[in-house]
Amino acid sequence: MSDSPAGRLQALFEGHRLTPTQRRIAHCMVRRAGDVPFLSSVELAELAGVSQPSVTRFAVALGFDGYPALRRHLREVAPPEPGAAEGEDEELNEYQQAVLAEIENLKHLAGLLADPAPVERAGRLLARSRPLPVLGLRAASSQARGFAYFAAKVHPDVRLLDEAGSMLTDRVDAAVRAGATALLCFALPRHPREVVEALEYARAAGLTVVTVAESAFAPVAAHSDLLIPAAVGTGLAFDTACAPMMLGRVLLEAMADELPDAQARLEEFDTKAAARGLFVE
Repeated sequence: MSDSPAGRLQALFEGHRLTPTQRRIAHCMVRRAGDVPFLSSVELAELAGVSQPSVTRFAVALGFDGYPALRRHLREVAPPEPGAAEGEDEELNEYQQAVLAEIENLKHLAGLLADPAPVERAGRLLARSRPLPVLGLRAASSQARGFAYFAAKVHPDVRLLDEAGSMLTDRVDAAVRAGATALLCFALPRHPREVVEALEYARAAGLTVVTVAESAFAPVAAHSDLLIPAAVGTGLAFDTACAPMMLGRVLLEAMADELPDAQARLEEFDTKAAARGLFVE
């Protein structure tokens, strides 16, 4: 991260779970890094297009007593740079910073995978479960759906659970009755209460819960038998989940390695797809 005022501001926001409104304030502050230490809460609210109380709540979310305390801190850590040289390269914009942050998340995941044992254990658990329920609600539903789509090409019975409500427990019960032994959960911020309740129910029903979450300290950790972390990006208004998606594909690979007929299933699918003209060459 750059040691510029914008870079120091970005570092201040890292590690905090901010709401979309609070992230909008943070992005505005990064864009106006040279001015923001001298703005009132009302002026910052107007620039960010939010209410003044939202600015106060933002300061408290960062651990300050209020906006005045945050502003005093900003004057210390992110003062304007005097006499920047003309023609100096512009700093990275917020979009570039978000992409680079995701690259760092992927590098961190690569480091974790230096020990393949947790992923290999997960692969065995998922491969042996017939059927295999895959849970993902709200923000995590796309991760669960993507995994289930590809898993169905090599696993004989994959059941996507991407809707909450009373039907969710019914579908868990049905999976258990059909012989399921494990459940894969994708859990991303902000964590819905229904996910925690579903994992509690699944474990009580005898399922081994394998979870992909943004941190080993996520709220779902206490309700998981095996949790493998993959960080999410928080540099934009809405979380980015490149590392969790990549981890999902790694788990697919580990699961396929445990399924003796996985390659035959893939070849059968390719043959049928070609016969049907399913894909455009």
